Amino acid sequence: MVPRNRKLEKINKQNSTELENLIYGIRPIHEAIKEGKIPEKVLFQQGPSGDNFKSLFHLIRKLNIPFQMVPIEKLNKISKGNHQGVIAFLPLINYITVEELIKNITKTDDIPLIIILDKVTDIRNLGAIARSAECAGAHGIIIQEKGSAPINAEAIKTSAGALSRMPVCREKDLMETIEFLRLCEISIIACTEKAPGTIYSEDLTKPVAIIMGSEDKGISPYILKLVDSKASIPMKGKTASLNVSVAAGIVLFEVNRQRL
Repeated sequence: MVPRNRKLEKINKQNSTELENLIYGIRPIHEAIKEGKIPEKVLFQQGPSGDNFKSLFHLIRKLNIPFQMVPIEKLNKISKGNHQGVIAFLPLINYITVEELIKNITKTDDIPLIIILDKVTDIRNLGAIARSAECAGAHGIIIQEKGSAPINAEAIKTSAGALSRMPVCREKDLMETIEFLRLCEISIIACTEKAPGTIYSEDLTKPVAIIMGSEDKGISPYILKLVDSKASIPMKGKTASLNVSVAAGIVLFEVNRQRL
């Protein structure tokens, strides 16, 4: 049995982590957006009106920031402060663009190694992949703006802090991102069990971006059409596929093996 004071300490620590990225009130959220702090999600109270409220609502829609209309009871549960009918959640990490990522890599003598996640939705998988990627010396992770697991406190904890240390790009369009990487002379390799060849026969000593697919559907068909090559991980058992985080670890350290 956990002592009461230690149990309360654990709960308070968890709550403070969850609230680190929370801001509330019409003016504070307006000011945050002006400063370039774009919320990941905004909750609006159902029903209220007023010029300031409407102005913020139109700004959120204009910037295509995800929002949701909720009962005031939900807002009151999240924050005890004067939220004025609106609460916003800021990212826990600082995202960079894929252009910035490439620019940073070119400043080094490193051979680019990038991981692209196509709709990986499980928070623990995302964290585990980030942990392996950082340990393997990957230069960054690219995720989709929509349809991907959120980078929250649990994801950062699962990654052992790797998500706070390595660059993460959150892109609207993976197809455009892949085309840009190819223009930068980075080979795009899809890790899929449907590939005729294995990851061990791929040349991973060149600049590469490895695509890992979602837990249930794998890599999207339209993404597979854009890749330079496809590679599988050879298996002998009867299980159809590996967990995506396990597969990512195998591929990342095969890159290291070849490059070393």
